[in-house]
Amino acid sequence: MKRIHYIVKGYVQGVGFRRRAARTAAALNLTGWVRNLPDGRVELEVQGEPDDIEKLLPAVEQNSYGIEITNIQSSEIPAIPEEFGFDIKYGASSRSWF
Repeated sequence: MKRIHYIVKGYVQGVGFRRRAARTAAALNLTGWVRNLPDGRVELEVQGEPDDIEKLLPAVEQNSYGIEITNIQSSEIPAIPEEFGFDIKYGASSRSWF
């Protein structure tokens, strides 16, 4: 298991990116969270099996009306073994979707 921190740039706000990421992460048995940043980018932390993590962002962008990823920054960070589910964060709070 590993955990990846992403910053995603492009047309990723106002197009359902966070909700689609949460649904796709749940389908891939990934945990973590996603949130919009004030500058128009989206931030994610995703945890799970490496092969499943690699599938997430392409699946979010594929067949999505309006989502267009132009740049992805990523770094591996320490896993959180006790984490459960995938959250959509809104400002200082979060809402569990799956």
